[in-house]
Amino acid sequence: MGFEFNFGIGALILVVALLAASIKILREYERAVVFLLGRFQRVKGPGLIIIIPGIQQYVRVDLRTVVFDVPPQDVITRDNVSVKVNAVVYFRVVDPQLAIIQVANFLEATSQLSQTTLRAVLGKHELDELLAERERLNLDIQTVLDAQTDAWGIKVSNVEIKHVDLNETMVRAIAQQAEAERARRAKVIHAEGELQASEKLLEAAKMLSQRAEAMQLRYLQTLTQIAGDKSSTIVFPLPMDVIGPILEATKKLKG
Repeated sequence: MGFEFNFGIGALILVVALLAASIKILREYERAVVFLLGRFQRVKGPGLIIIIPGIQQYVRVDLRTVVFDVPPQDVITRDNVSVKVNAVVYFRVVDPQLAIIQVANFLEATSQLSQTTLRAVLGKHELDELLAERERLNLDIQTVLDAQTDAWGIKVSNVEIKHVDLNETMVRAIAQQAEAERARRAKVIHAEGELQASEKLLEAAKMLSQRAEAMQLRYLQTLTQIAGDKSSTIVFPLPMDVIGPILEATKKLKG
């Protein structure tokens, strides 16, 4: 009687232990990739799931977005400039079955692929593009990564280039280039101003030449401005159309 009682208690404890080992609880953002005798069976979760010990095995997969830093990479741009570039990659698992079956470690695989893709994509562009067109380059890297990780059940949602480090020689060269560009723009603006001023002067000269009285008024205005200066002696020419009548009147008087 005592043996049967002990056996019953042992069997009950065994059943409870098996049930405890079989019951798994998955959070809302988790899924379980279940294998039956080594073969893929199904994806379960979230919530409470039953796993038969010894017959079924499962791998827990997190579906939340993963953020990781791509370590600084040595990149040689298309114009043969060596720079160090690092970035941030955002991705998440969209197909747990593929993420577990198609690749041994999808986190490590995505990290390594991000590094090689960063070097490959940026190496196709010149330094000026790398510094000025980051938005487009981010999109290019994200598109390439997303296409390559699609077979692993991974969606790359965003890539952001963080830092582009240049050596001191290249920094000085860029500063000199920027200074030269500013000087060029200043000269162009000055030349455009001179051109516009000459065009306006030409229009004014044409207009004054058509009206003799306008020319005389302009002449008198110039004399008034000169007279306002502090110089003690003023020498100025008189146009013939002004002194001509005076000379004729003088000749008549003498005659």
